[in-house]
Amino acid sequence: MKTRLEELLNTKSKGRSKYFYNIMPIENIPSVIENGILSYYKAKSYKHTSVALEGVQDRRERVKIPNGGKLHSYANLYFSCRNPMMYRRRDSAENLCVLAVNTSVLNIDGCILSDQNASTDLVKFYTPENGLNHIDFDLVFAQYWNVGDYYEQHRRKAIKCAEILIPDQIPYDYIIGAYVLNKESKQKMLNYGFDKRILVNAIPFFR
Repeated sequence: MKTRLEELLNTKSKGRSKYFYNIMPIENIPSVIENGILSYYKAKSYKHTSVALEGVQDRRERVKIPNGGKLHSYANLYFSCRNPMMYRRRDSAENLCVLAVNTSVLNIDGCILSDQNASTDLVKFYTPENGLNHIDFDLVFAQYWNVGDYYEQHRRKAIKCAEILIPDQIPYDYIIGAYVLNKESKQKMLNYGFDKRILVNAIPFFR
């Protein structure tokens, strides 16, 4: 049975937010199975590979969540996986997976929502209920973010990457399944012991 927050999510997103997503190198799957999806700080204790750009991590290191911890102390998810971050990593798609996560993570204590990329200058942070009322889901789920005006394009790219932030880690049990680019990527996931549903779908990877 869906909780009040999940029902609100369904209403505000017009049914488009069935899962939340984390973009992950396939080689990190053994750690995910054992430890869940980790925050940047937590992940430092384990062997892992990051898909984030160094400059982006530098910006995120400086962000402090109001009445919360530093941004890097939260595991992050996206409402939409076909976003600017994935677009920038599309050439590495065969080595990536998209983990689909149950929306019930909204009920985890300390969950925070950002109305756009959490490291942008104009980002606002909210409790789950307030955030669901402030996020522009039409832009989050828009197919394209490119427009003629540079500043409007920048704004749309940021909103497309609105985030769900969970303190420290997201347990493996919340993961529903994964998208991968091709059969070879699926086999890698299976070889690592991933025991959830795996769908081969090139669309999230801009292919």
